[in-house]
Amino acid sequence: MDKFVKVGSKVSLRPIEEADFPLVVEWRNKDRIRNNHVYRKDFTVEGMKAWKENMLDTGKVVQLVICENGRDDRPIGCLHLRDINRKEESAEYGIFIGEEDALGRGYGNEAAVLATEYAKDEMGLKKLILRAFVFNTIAIKSYEHAGFVKTADLKQVECSDGQKDDMILMEKILTD
Repeated sequence: MDKFVKVGSKVSLRPIEEADFPLVVEWRNKDRIRNNHVYRKDFTVEGMKAWKENMLDTGKVVQLVICENGRDDRPIGCLHLRDINRKEESAEYGIFIGEEDALGRGYGNEAAVLATEYAKDEMGLKKLILRAFVFNTIAIKSYEHAGFVKTADLKQVECSDGQKDDMILMEKILTD
């Protein structure tokens, strides 16, 4: 069985494994990544194990590792589909590129497209939503590239560290 659930020209996606947790924790604790999330507390391997047990193993979340094609399929980031609502056939999408040398290469753009295909084809979802801080213009351009459109302004969203910033809500309808 192939380890990848989606393969693109630049990156491929595979399910997260416990062996990935230390790397994901390292990435997620970088200020560049932490500051683009509402939840800004430190990640730990123990926390990731609890996340796996409570969220991944129960099907509430699907988390995939983004691997750079070639270079031994090196992990460079991850994405997730959370708050999966089977009745509404929807989920919330999130992504980050953890490796500095993988930024600006179009990997996030391709991963977003692959993730939307996976959500539609493998999970049977019809809509994805996401939230992005307005200052995260590079990510917003990537989401637009994948077909997400802005649907609402979210004013002064409070983060876990007490910081408040404006966000936008985006969605993509997954149709043929």
